[in-house]
Amino acid sequence: MNKKESLTIVKKIKKITLITLVGFSCFTGCSLPFEPELSTIEFELDARMEADSNGYYHLTLDTTKWQTTHRISGHVYRDGESVNVLKFGWGSSHYWIVGDEFGYFVTNTGLTDNGTYVGYDTTFVDWFSGYEVPIVNGSSYSRMDGEVNTMIAPVKTMRGDTATIYYGWYDDWKDEEVIGEFYVIFD
Repeated sequence: MNKKESLTIVKKIKKITLITLVGFSCFTGCSLPFEPELSTIEFELDARMEADSNGYYHLTLDTTKWQTTHRISGHVYRDGESVNVLKFGWGSSHYWIVGDEFGYFVTNTGLTDNGTYVGYDTTFVDWFSGYEVPIVNGSSYSRMDGEVNTMIAPVKTMRGDTATIYYGWYDDWKDEEVIGEFYVIFD
């Protein structure tokens, strides 16, 4: 074998080795170290209510009506960019029972599923008797501009009480669940 043939064989071996290494590394995830790390989604709450010095929001209830509706908003961002179509879950410590004109329930967020019944005056609601009504809509999605909204509708017998409003989302890209809360005093 002459020198020229030896060089050709060595070049072929190098090419095959390079192709094999590149192909193998692609199967073993070579792209992972080079992908940028995703940052956590940030949420900026806009409760559309005044907050006191303790950070509690205040909502004045319209006592001439059974429920007072109020919109709660916020924006979600990742790296300063709006996050579109992120599903939010919402919940509250308070709900009421249709047909029960005396009071409402405050859920125990501690050790048990039991609630505390708070009884008041007479207000007549006679449809869907026995139906539990949460004061917060259960879910919503963010828009293209990152805005997310939900509605709360406490009843007038909740005046003077403080509700905990829960929110949360799951980030599929980071396999991360985020849960938060804030407080609203019903004046």
